[in-house]
Amino acid sequence: MRVADLLQARRPNFSFEFFPPRDDEGVAALFETISALRELDPGFVSVTYGAGGSTRALTVDLVERIRRELEITPVAHLTCVGSTRAELHAVLRRIVDAGIENVLALRGDPPRGKTAFTPEPDGLAHGSELVALVTGGYDLCVGAACYPENHLESASRADELRWTREKVGRGASYLITQLFFDNHAYFDFVAAARAAGVTVPIIPGIMPITSVSQLHGFIARLRVEIPKKLLAAFESRRDNPQAVLELGVAWSTLQCAELLGAGAPGIHFYTMNRSPATRAILSALLAARPWERPG
Repeated sequence: MRVADLLQARRPNFSFEFFPPRDDEGVAALFETISALRELDPGFVSVTYGAGGSTRALTVDLVERIRRELEITPVAHLTCVGSTRAELHAVLRRIVDAGIENVLALRGDPPRGKTAFTPEPDGLAHGSELVALVTGGYDLCVGAACYPENHLESASRADELRWTREKVGRGASYLITQLFFDNHAYFDFVAAARAAGVTVPIIPGIMPITSVSQLHGFIARLRVEIPKKLLAAFESRRDNPQAVLELGVAWSTLQCAELLGAGAPGIHFYTMNRSPATRAILSALLAARPWERPG
């Protein structure tokens, strides 16, 4: 099923993001994780695409297997990094041949060790160009990314909205946000996007913190504001991993409840290939059903 149709048919829609494991043991563990989440009836699951296209074949293999074996709607990530137009077309033909209907089109981050993105010769420079390439030649449902606190390379909110509008104008039928920890960032961005003429669903992306090292690792390299009191609460629990995990689950649950109560179309969970935290959050949401509360 196409994600755009899912978002029309079911509200709220819950989805999960995974990355391709490095070996067969990791693949087996990943399918156990997805199977454990299946009982929570996710709308779709997405599989990321390694830097420089390093896992492009495995990404397609995994989404095909998810569709075939688990009967969950899969979304294949596709990026511009390290790929020419011809290589992107080859991947897209394989996606179509595999019966996959959904692609998340992203520019992608610079390869490890590089600070700036440089397109390949005869490659693409922007996510909006990739959206146009897909929608221009393939019968696929295309999603794209957006950044409530601005992409690192966006000079301003106006700049961010311009690129967001460009992706939608070229055919993106829904957007998934980068992770955030302050819901005001999402609400303000959605309001600005609507005022700018962006009408497609904007799905908030949430990642439960399960270790303090995450805050000082890749999250620190993003343009993401962590509330000072939340950061202090995590730091005070640094030597107690279980307490860190419990705080991360509690904060994300509060975030999701507020977002859904305010009308967000669903939640996209960045799982880091782990299920316990996400299962706990979604189980609580399904029990409380904040989207049904008046006001």
